[in-house]
Amino acid sequence: MLDINKIRADFPILTQKVNGKPLVYFDNGATSQKPQVVIDAISKYYQEINANIHRGVHTLSQLATDAYETSRGKIQSHINAKFAHEVLFTSGTTHGINLVTNGFAAILKPGDEILVSALEHHSNIVPWQMLCEKTGAVLRVIPMNQEGELIMSEYDALLSNKTKIVTVNHISNALGTVNPIKYMIDKAHEVGAAILIDGAQAVPHLKPDVQELDCDFYVFSGHKICGPTGTGILYGKEAWLNKLPPYQGGGEMIKEVSFEKTTYAELPHKFEAGTPNIAGGIALGTAVDYMNEVGFNNIQQQEKELLDYGTKRLLEIEGLKIFGTAKEKTSVISFNIEGIHPYDIGTIIDKLGIAVRTGHHCAQPIMTFFNIPGTIRASFAFYNTKEEIDLMVAAVKKAQLMLS
Repeated sequence: MLDINKIRADFPILTQKVNGKPLVYFDNGATSQKPQVVIDAISKYYQEINANIHRGVHTLSQLATDAYETSRGKIQSHINAKFAHEVLFTSGTTHGINLVTNGFAAILKPGDEILVSALEHHSNIVPWQMLCEKTGAVLRVIPMNQEGELIMSEYDALLSNKTKIVTVNHISNALGTVNPIKYMIDKAHEVGAAILIDGAQAVPHLKPDVQELDCDFYVFSGHKICGPTGTGILYGKEAWLNKLPPYQGGGEMIKEVSFEKTTYAELPHKFEAGTPNIAGGIALGTAVDYMNEVGFNNIQQQEKELLDYGTKRLLEIEGLKIFGTAKEKTSVISFNIEGIHPYDIGTIIDKLGIAVRTGHHCAQPIMTFFNIPGTIRASFAFYNTKEEIDLMVAAVKKAQLMLS
């Protein structure tokens, strides 16, 4: 069991007031808060070892390089990648997906098919649409049901020898649905297709084992796992990363350069052109350490209790409907109140210190499916409490009374 008071003391932002009220932060699906150890790791880099990495023989450069590569090793261990060079630092999930789509532009031909799911964030839709426009490939969509679950029989029917890559999120950011990705990975491989898993919403709640999953690519963002913004990871199987061309040209990703010909560096540097977010990469390793110290079993137990309690309390409100009722679900509740626009609810409860997200959550196709403009999304983290849920429910009831 977690000592919630001790955990909350690790996060300095949680003690502040918003609009004169204690902050209740339920926007963890957009970004998580940062523990003091992560903030300290960023400060320590700039105060003590600020230098560029990999190319310097001086002491500070070597210290910075060691810290950065140690962080890569931590993340390799965390996701159980076979090799450290299969772990690429990116600026976030969007960067990682675009890196892969850029590589597949050299592989796809007209008539090839890409499968995406109806549950995707725009970051896992738009780059593939752009790729189809560039290559003549065709985008196919795996449909969902009214509970917010992907329909596996439809997925099976869509797969064919034309399918070259499947891309699906591990967990839906808008609904909290946990997708059956192991099944989907195995089925994709049966037809010879690669598969990319968008793990942005999954890594705050669980430890992905990329070797057990056998996915070809797994992407996530650091800022959702208590790490800094502007950081992320693309895991790719060595064979795939060797097959794909570089995403960007510049320093660090080269082996030799002449005006006649350039040869590229080995993995992972082939895909890491330019000076990276060094402080962010180091602090991401610190964040992973912190999450593992808290323990993902503890995190899951706490968040399951919050999800169950929050669902029960919100459903006490007359006219409230929850969107996303999958059997396998994480700590996200998307809801609306009949006759009231979600933005109006969100604006009023913000005045009471409650931070939720309103809108389409960069998942407009989901909102179109349900024929709604958006939802109010409360997304819980392990540092949240049932008492905070009570405050939110009271605030929503007050907003409903004011707007009715």
